[in-house]
Amino acid sequence: MTTATALAPGSHPLDDELVLANRPLVAWADVDSTSRFRDDIWDLSPALHMLHNRSLKLNFTVLPDQFRLPAKELFFALLRNDHPYGQPELAILTVHRRFGRVKDFLIWAAERGTQQLSTLGQEDIEAYDARIGSHRADATVRSGKRTAARSLWLYRTKLTSDALTYDPQIVFDATPTAANQAAQRGGRENATDRIPEEVLVPLVTWALRWVEDFSPDILRAQQDWQTIRTRTLPRGGIVDGTTPLERLTAVLDTYRAARRPLPGLTAQVLQMHDHAPELAVNIKHIARQAQIHHTTARKEGGYVELIKAVVDELGVGDTAYVDTEIRGTLDGKPWVDGLHWDRVETYVRVLHAACYIVIAYFSGMRDSEVKHMKRGCLSVWRDEQGHTVRYRITSQAFKGEDPPEGVEATWVVSAAAAKAVEVLEALQPLDQPYLFAIPPASRHYSRGGPNSAQTSSTTVQQLTLFMKWVNTYCAENGRSDVIPQVNGRTWKLDTRQFRRTLAWSIARQPGGSIAGAIQYRHHSVQMFEGYAGTSASGFRPEVEAEMAIARGEKLRDIIHSPTSHKLTGPAAQEAEARLTSLESEVQFQGKIITDRKRLARFMQRNDPHIYPGEFVTCVYNPDRALCRRDDSDGPSLPGCQPLKCRNVALTSENADAFLTWLQPLERALAKGAILAPYVRDRMELRRAELTDFLEANDIPTNTAKETVR
Repeated sequence: MTTATALAPGSHPLDDELVLANRPLVAWADVDSTSRFRDDIWDLSPALHMLHNRSLKLNFTVLPDQFRLPAKELFFALLRNDHPYGQPELAILTVHRRFGRVKDFLIWAAERGTQQLSTLGQEDIEAYDARIGSHRADATVRSGKRTAARSLWLYRTKLTSDALTYDPQIVFDATPTAANQAAQRGGRENATDRIPEEVLVPLVTWALRWVEDFSPDILRAQQDWQTIRTRTLPRGGIVDGTTPLERLTAVLDTYRAARRPLPGLTAQVLQMHDHAPELAVNIKHIARQAQIHHTTARKEGGYVELIKAVVDELGVGDTAYVDTEIRGTLDGKPWVDGLHWDRVETYVRVLHAACYIVIAYFSGMRDSEVKHMKRGCLSVWRDEQGHTVRYRITSQAFKGEDPPEGVEATWVVSAAAAKAVEVLEALQPLDQPYLFAIPPASRHYSRGGPNSAQTSSTTVQQLTLFMKWVNTYCAENGRSDVIPQVNGRTWKLDTRQFRRTLAWSIARQPGGSIAGAIQYRHHSVQMFEGYAGTSASGFRPEVEAEMAIARGEKLRDIIHSPTSHKLTGPAAQEAEARLTSLESEVQFQGKIITDRKRLARFMQRNDPHIYPGEFVTCVYNPDRALCRRDDSDGPSLPGCQPLKCRNVALTSENADAFLTWLQPLERALAKGAILAPYVRDRMELRRAELTDFLEANDIPTNTAKETVR
């Protein structure tokens, strides 16, 4: 696609060059019709391979006139992969994002009265750096703006018209936060906010309710809604041998049989139009149900009189409802009395958002990977007895992959995520392959054209709608399980936050991914042992980084605890030595580390490889480890053998956990006469192993026995 040109043809050597010539294009694109250098607007859409990305353009008309040509030369080099030595190739989306940041710099320069980039010096760059620092933006955005400004110097050999002659990095490195920025560039710490726990718990709870309890009602309502809306009015008024009057009578009889008031007009419609009280009934909706035109239903001499008679008998309701039986319950009662006809689109959008929340949070998939899920992407692995072992989702992975169209990858997910996939398959028509395409109940649904996956911004809007619906529902029904504000503001959900929060949730459960709450224990083992996405997916390193910080916080608390941190067990002495060494490092810094980023860097440099857990504290030594025999750094918690391994140390909390575990065995064996011989034998063997282990480590087991007595 080309546009009007700002420069006359032939005025620049690159005028006829195709800006996407070196980029792989989508199947439908014709390279000869793509944008050329001389165009004022470059359409990057032919190089977009992700379905949830729509039209993407570089609009040079928004740039100051004096900087338009060097900007074109810069982005031509970026798009054609004509980079100076040492500069990486950039994805299309990254190029588009950099354009916005270069625009910010160029507009600032123009407002400063600058006519040529080459005239900008140290004082100018210092002023721009101060401007960046004054904005309320996160470190990633500030760093991106500095990188964009510097590209006008790094690519100076590619810019024949004008370029920076002073390296902005000299100024950027001299700023007070330069050390932190350098650390961020080196460590690449995830800067995405995680969802606060007070928001996460009700958010996921309500999403699961929608997927597991409310979805059947919504699916039936959408089907009923579509059936009525897509009916065509018959010629001559005859349908299956029935006349309009007969069909209208039949519809009214259904209301009489159910003793339901006729559908009413909303308060908003009543205010807009002057309706007589006796005609506040929603005749248009009744006409839809009877498959007649609403003007026919309003005819005097039979039709209106029939409706008025039923109004006198049953009255008029507050609005029109879908004729869908409500089967979903909440706290033992129907979750709604009925589904409003005019809100079916809202119900479907909320359900769509709920499915996204469940899948994104319980899979660790990125937004692009979720959006490329297709019908049939779910597979179930069952054992020989037919019991479900694992659920897998297959989709496309893009992050870190060479092919722009991505590669096929598989994620192990929970039963809740599997249920969400099934709901999405039922929500979409059979001829729609993509599960996150626009649903049929949406006003933007195209019945004649393609419906691609929703954009990220549309998903964010639906997540906001989901939170608003939950809080409105709770207010109307006097419920306390609202999604609360954070620091006086509604939390703004973003698609990237779910993966980030899942990593935190797995790492921050007591004892890490294995000894935590049952929900995360099972799920984390699945994801760690069965996650078959590419290594570039990066989910495991994200969890490991969170686990390192969590361990650092736990060890910090142990070190600074006013009570002694005496340990028992075969590795107790080594644990004490490592903690003493770590304590000297902390004290050397002069204060307790509370900042997450500092703690992450500290653990990276001084990790004692002590892993506090619910039952044991692992003092990892690969030469003694029974859980693994490879070169991996750290224990494999799913393979932990706490009663045999020489890496085990025990805190008082670990001892209490073992005693708590021992109590049910003692209670069951106290009633041993009712146990099968094999079961009793196995339980006695397990009790003996536990008691021998605890007594060998100076932990008395009489507490558990006394509890049984």
